[in-house]
Amino acid sequence: MSDSTASVTSVASAASGTVVAEAATARGRRARVALRGLQVLLALFYGIASALPKLIAHSSAVEIFDKIGWGSAGMYTIGALELAGAVALLVPRLQSVAAIALSALMVGAFVVQLSVFDGQNAATPLILIVPLALIAWARRGQNVELLRLVRRRP
Repeated sequence: MSDSTASVTSVASAASGTVVAEAATARGRRARVALRGLQVLLALFYGIASALPKLIAHSSAVEIFDKIGWGSAGMYTIGALELAGAVALLVPRLQSVAAIALSALMVGAFVVQLSVFDGQNAATPLILIVPLALIAWARRGQNVELLRLVRRRP
């Protein structure tokens, strides 16, 4: 192989490497945007569709919590936890922890659906655990940063 052929080959390799790197960067950017969009969507769901009816004591929420036997104290507590989780999904350092906490709430909701409501709508909490688990896993690096902040003592 001549020197000119070798240099053309190395230039072509470098150019294709640049294209591959740019494609990977674009895919990574799209993945981050999609994940952020999922977080915003879940935050809106938990804040508006789930927490708000509990916090304003909507008749449907009151009826459900009376049937469970937890009353208004349980309803307000669950509503406040869901609202806190929704807000924390939007805070960069709290996203992973929020997704884990909301997943734990969904496990509890699943158990209640099975035991009190005979499995009616039991799939809903399980379906919500899937994107929450994805967020918790994708943002797991933030847990290290959060631990550093917590361990810092003034």
